[in-house]
Amino acid sequence: MTTTELISASDSEGLPVRILTAAEFQGLAEVPPELEWFANIDNPKTRRAYQQDVKDFSTFVGIQRPEEFRLVTRAHFIAWRKDLERRSLASSTIRRKLSALSSLFDYLCEQNAISHNPVDGVKRPKANNNEGLTPALGDAQARALLEAPPENTLKGKRDRAILAALLYHGLRREELCKLRVRDVQSRDGVLQLRVEGKGDKIRFVPVAAKAARLIKEYLEAAGHAEELNGPLFRPVRNNTTGTLNKPLNPTSIYKEVVRYYGDKLGINADVHGFCVHSLRATAATNALEHNADIAKVQEWLGHANVSTTRMYDKRKNRPEDSPTFRVDY
Repeated sequence: MTTTELISASDSEGLPVRILTAAEFQGLAEVPPELEWFANIDNPKTRRAYQQDVKDFSTFVGIQRPEEFRLVTRAHFIAWRKDLERRSLASSTIRRKLSALSSLFDYLCEQNAISHNPVDGVKRPKANNNEGLTPALGDAQARALLEAPPENTLKGKRDRAILAALLYHGLRREELCKLRVRDVQSRDGVLQLRVEGKGDKIRFVPVAAKAARLIKEYLEAAGHAEELNGPLFRPVRNNTTGTLNKPLNPTSIYKEVVRYYGDKLGINADVHGFCVHSLRATAATNALEHNADIAKVQEWLGHANVSTTRMYDKRKNRPEDSPTFRVDY
């Protein structure tokens, strides 16, 4: 029932009909804002990570009820930060944990449950913003990966299209799995991908010519080009239920496509930490090295902040420009 229907619902005498019982109404009215904050986090991965961070802090200070968060002071967070450092957690992990709690207390301030955010002013470990930790591939490695799947099998055609979609457009694997057939669409005479990014933000990415050809060949072989609402990339076999009309799992993209062909080519052994995100890093690094505007790359990748995009910008630290290659004995 919609909100309008709920408001206009009435009984035979014209009196409003209560959909919630009195107890349910009172129970919802008494939900602490601390729990509301959790409920408003849409991304399940972010919710799990923040839940673990809040649990870590709650255990450290001994919080047992949501309302006790309102008694926390800056001194509690300074003590917790020192404990995290004592446990030798990575600087990025400590920053994320403090950010998670800061987000919670910002919400409590908005709800007038507290007067100020006690995380404000707590010094956080410095971030290494010069370069991201995800390894990118060289041009030769990227070309070899694109050509690794066989051309004469359905799985090979699908995997070539998947690798092209990742390497030419910098998609996240979750974004790739969400693509439907109708998301490959012409806009202003240009074939584009309608990509659903983090926070349900939609962006349109022009399709590279080679990727467009590979996607077309895959759809023709798979036979679901007309199923506009169906998933673009789907299993080629399902030994459990036989159902193929479903999206691929992000884990499958990692294990059965990226790491599978990476192992065949020796990339897994040569590039430590090679993963699906490496293809995103490769696309971003390549675009920037070929003089793409960094603000455009930010939009292209769906980054909320350009500082994240800068972590892919390695133009000032290119290995070929190193003095190492000027040394001559």
